[in-house]
Amino acid sequence: MTPTATHAGTFSLGGELEVNRLGFGAMRLTGDGIWGEPANREECKKVLWRALELGINLIDTADSYGPEVSENLIAEALHPYPEDLVIATKGGFTRPGPNNWQADCRPEHLKQACDSSLRRLKVDRIDLYQLHTVDSKVPYEESVGAIKDLQDEGKIRLAGVSNVDLDELATARGILDVVSVQNRYNVADRSSQDVLDECEKEGIGFIPWAPLDAGNSDIPGELALAWLLHRSPVMLPIPGTSSVEHLEQNISAAEVEPEALSRIDS
Repeated sequence: MTPTATHAGTFSLGGELEVNRLGFGAMRLTGDGIWGEPANREECKKVLWRALELGINLIDTADSYGPEVSENLIAEALHPYPEDLVIATKGGFTRPGPNNWQADCRPEHLKQACDSSLRRLKVDRIDLYQLHTVDSKVPYEESVGAIKDLQDEGKIRLAGVSNVDLDELATARGILDVVSVQNRYNVADRSSQDVLDECEKEGIGFIPWAPLDAGNSDIPGELALAWLLHRSPVMLPIPGTSSVEHLEQNISAAEVEPEALSRIDS
């Protein structure tokens, strides 16, 4: 029997949107350097179709992936969307070129970015919109305030933040109801453990980016993902790939038993 994402259990984002805890990150549905079109567009569409068949109902993307390529591909492959599918996207980075990421969290940019994401994804309201980064050139309160404005205008349903420390998370939570945090976290990099602990305490979903960067070649991907799933009940791993075969390997993490993970921490 083929494992599915349903075996990973569920989490309720903001008490409103229930998702299977093993999702899909759509950053890799682009060209080299997260730039331009993917080498095999049809295979990428097959990955999205297969993800849904395997029970994935949380897809994470961003306007900066491509840029625009990932959002366009999701809409092309999956629209009209299944009722239970949650599409999360992000704004706050611009992309001058391959592997080049520049923060722009000015309120006017974020509002334009959200409008463009709405158009590309072909939706009237984005399920989960996340502030992609912290821009040192813009007061964080102003950036978060723009997300709150978008929520008040009905353009986004739920809001999250990304790449934050504890102080920034507290600032954001003072302005809006933060339902998710997306920080780097994996077997090798646990520098956001304090943020994860706070999310667990407050019932906030924690979406680890670079979840497969185990930093240790003898840890298979599915074990690294299973370790994340068992690490915390608020953990929502979103491994990405442009290969159906690799997608199916990742999904098998949902059925790994805790006993198989003991050596990772030891």
